[in-house]
Amino acid sequence: MSKYLVVVDMQKDFIDGSLGSAEAQAVLPKVIEKIKNFPGTVVYTRDTHEDNYLETLEGKKLPVVHCVRDTEGWKFQDDIQQLVTANRSLVFDKETFGSIQMAGCLQGIDRMAPIDEVIVVGLCTDICVMANATLIRTAMPNTPVRVDASCCAGSTPEAHRCALEAMKSLQIEIDE
Repeated sequence: MSKYLVVVDMQKDFIDGSLGSAEAQAVLPKVIEKIKNFPGTVVYTRDTHEDNYLETLEGKKLPVVHCVRDTEGWKFQDDIQQLVTANRSLVFDKETFGSIQMAGCLQGIDRMAPIDEVIVVGLCTDICVMANATLIRTAMPNTPVRVDASCCAGSTPEAHRCALEAMKSLQIEIDE
């Protein structure tokens, strides 16, 4: 049985930096445990912006500088980074909400050796988790895609709940 865990944007700026929250800090230990105990392959996305972030469309709509390449906030949280390094995991840098490259990579693997299930966890539920889960669901229409809600946090608790409901409509399974 082939399973993949996609860990979305567990970076310092989303946990306790410029876009951090108590909810993100609360799910961190759960995400670490999920990674450590996952019986399959773990891959990661990393939100990556450049110094001109505020000049981009996203920066104009969300004018909070975050995850600028090579800054402290761009880095994975330390425990997450240790797991990435120890397991020599694939990391997909992405300049926007979803990683087309990650979804395409999983799609290619699935064509060669079918993937039984993809589970998505991370930050933020209502933006990058939803975008990546949707891209995977679109790229792999016959592979179950699940989101572990206990290992996700949204930009607000209400946005988290709304995103989970929206993903259900896209036939993404939600584990509460």
